[in-house]
Amino acid sequence: MFTFTTLASGSLGNAALVSCGDTHILLDAGISAKRVTAGLAELGVKPRQLSAILLTHEHSDHVSGLRVLTKKAGAPIYATRPTLWEWCKRNRCDEVKALFQPHEAGTGFQIGSLWAESFPTPHDAAGSVGWSIAGEGGRMVLCTDLGHVTEPVRRAVAGCDLLVCEANHDVDWVKSGPYPYYLKQRILGDYGHLSNEAGAELAAFAVENGTRSVILAHLSQTNNTPARAYETAALRLTAMDRNLERDISLSVAPAGSLGPTVALGREAPVC
Repeated sequence: MFTFTTLASGSLGNAALVSCGDTHILLDAGISAKRVTAGLAELGVKPRQLSAILLTHEHSDHVSGLRVLTKKAGAPIYATRPTLWEWCKRNRCDEVKALFQPHEAGTGFQIGSLWAESFPTPHDAAGSVGWSIAGEGGRMVLCTDLGHVTEPVRRAVAGCDLLVCEANHDVDWVKSGPYPYYLKQRILGDYGHLSNEAGAELAAFAVENGTRSVILAHLSQTNNTPARAYETAALRLTAMDRNLERDISLSVAPAGSLGPTVALGREAPVC
């Protein structure tokens, strides 16, 4: 069975697990190695069973647990060369360089029973990407940390069964909130993060092109709430005459705990 589960999702840390048989891929390691290990244990997976670790970019909320985790896992680390370079500038990486598997954004490769393919994302990081992972007749897309939606993003999202979609903030809350001006500009800029409305539009595009499950992810702890993100996306999807109980599965990834496991492909339940 091909499954996806978030271990943590939000401005304080991100990690998720994709599994298919004996193939287990960790998407980002932005929480402590201890928390990653505990989350994996809940899913019946040990760090040494990881087939690969895929990184979206080098910001701390996506890589903070990576160095310690590599000692436990020993799994190959896939990321763009700029991402690996920036991570090495901030960490002692001599002991893990042998695990690096640099690749070009927009290319794909086989990992066990799964096919992983990256796509470039517009974010203020070096070589930032999203990930499309396919297997067992299904495909999921992780698409967070982007200031706006580009054509490569749309191509990656179109036709996926599960979209993990950024809904980072409420625009008015950012503008009126406690952040300094420069940080507000960064978040709201073209290389920052998707708002609830922008995330809802991307979700609507995905649904129009066949997506049946949407998980809203990477919510700001300060400028958003799960209820606010869900309400915005739900209104947009129901405006398309989609029934959220019958046609579409819409949920919000928890910030500090495991999210529900979503099954994809041939054994996936019908919504």
